[in-house]
Amino acid sequence: MDTQRLILLFIFGFSLLMLWEAWDKEHRPKPLPAVPTAPQAVPAAAKPVPSAEAKATAGSVPAAAESAAGGETVRVSTDLLVAEIDTLGGTLKRLELLRHKDSSDPSRNFVLFGPHHGYEAQSGLTGENGPNHRSLWRALPAERSLAPGQDALLLRLTATGRDGAEVEKVYTFRRNSYEIGISLNIRNPRAAAVPAYAYFQLAHDGKPELSGGSLAQSFGAQSFTGFAIYTSEGKFEKIAPADLDKGKGEHSKHANNGWLAFVQHYFVSAWLPPDGAERDYVVEKRADGIYAGRVLIGTKLVPGTSASVSVRLYAGPQEKRRLEAAAPGLDLVVDYGWLTIIAWPLFWLLEKFHALSGNWGVAIILLTLFIKLVFFPLSAASYKSMARMKLITPRLTKLREMYGHDRQKMNQAMMELYKTEKINPLGGCFPILVQIPVFIALYWVLLAAIELRHAPFMLWIQDLSALDPYYVLPILMTITMVLQTRMNPVPPDPVQAKVMKFMPFVFSIFFFFFPAGLVLYWLVNNILSILQQWQIQRMFDRDKPAHGKR
Repeated sequence: MDTQRLILLFIFGFSLLMLWEAWDKEHRPKPLPAVPTAPQAVPAAAKPVPSAEAKATAGSVPAAAESAAGGETVRVSTDLLVAEIDTLGGTLKRLELLRHKDSSDPSRNFVLFGPHHGYEAQSGLTGENGPNHRSLWRALPAERSLAPGQDALLLRLTATGRDGAEVEKVYTFRRNSYEIGISLNIRNPRAAAVPAYAYFQLAHDGKPELSGGSLAQSFGAQSFTGFAIYTSEGKFEKIAPADLDKGKGEHSKHANNGWLAFVQHYFVSAWLPPDGAERDYVVEKRADGIYAGRVLIGTKLVPGTSASVSVRLYAGPQEKRRLEAAAPGLDLVVDYGWLTIIAWPLFWLLEKFHALSGNWGVAIILLTLFIKLVFFPLSAASYKSMARMKLITPRLTKLREMYGHDRQKMNQAMMELYKTEKINPLGGCFPILVQIPVFIALYWVLLAAIELRHAPFMLWIQDLSALDPYYVLPILMTITMVLQTRMNPVPPDPVQAKVMKFMPFVFSIFFFFFPAGLVLYWLVNNILSILQQWQIQRMFDRDKPAHGKR
């Protein structure tokens, strides 16, 4: 049991360190925001060339004279979202999700794209001639709201480049879908063939979205915020803004498959080009401090002909079923930490229990019970070891008193006692260590699953992803931890006994900063553990002295 306490003390100390780092991170002075020094730009070349590197590092789209003119905002609404497209650039500048509420103000809908992070979906043609996201486009008259029974809604924008190229940008919105189709239809009026490169870009300041101010994310579980690229060869690659600051952020540059996304807690936006189309991926930090990730797709325009480049944009919640249907590998953006291989089956079970109960809180309870049943043999072995140790605690205390001056003899006497009583001193540790990966994976599932965001449980718990407003669950959690401690054998060492006595109170402080769904899991797990430990201890005669030498 000394080894077990040592492990628990180590975990406790490490947790305190993590909490201190999280607190320091939240309260340290924030750096001053970068002052924009240049207009938004995309790499381009005066003369498009086949080289991917040339396309990525050539000049910038200049702030043309027409950019000074003001554009109009076109508002498009469907059953799931409200989009605002600025005709100055033809850019999707604001996207409001109607079925998801704001993290800090539940009375408002969640806004994914918007000026709060410089978050935009931009598109156009590279090169000085454009048109691009600095050009002025004209919106053609059409319906702006998806009517009942209507499956799709189109918004058409037109612009002409400096070389006379006529470009039509078409936004396609569909019912019950977070996918937005964006097509660039290009007509070449020139007498010579023109190689053109279309770009589809996501811009963001790289700062994570605040989720209600919960310290749980900072406590060793900060969800990833940044760009991600998926290809069949490179698989899933993350590019963090901090890596771009350091000139790093290596990733796949060219492929004929895959997608590029910007990932944040609960939500994602991703450009989804069609498979088979050659494309280049570029992620960088611009001079104005904004991070940009884009997909470049080339096409060759024969004189007097037209060409079209179409890409889908998924912009919405990280709902597993929608992500799987949108593109291969897109469900990997759900951040389940380094134990994803365990987290996916746990979330699958959680979904099944939710389908059975219709309540995510009840699903968490059923999942906790299922996990407890799976680990029952290991837990039983641990509690049996504790019960046996409790029987011989008086004899261990006597041995410490007898051989306190000679540690080697004391250890030999203790090992002989363990052997006589057929007790493995590590018997209570191994079951705990085996279960730790499962507990950590479930922690990430409950933290990352958007299905639990703003999901009610019962009574005062109306959001399992937020803190318990009255701290009832954390208080109950503290009580169960105290009960568990008292059911364990008291350490012979007075110092250890005091530490173990106060540890539940100190450790339970963390749970006051955890989402209610996580606290509910640990509370139910503790209650089941207490019942299991109580039942096992009943099997042992506590008043009967252990046999063997005295």
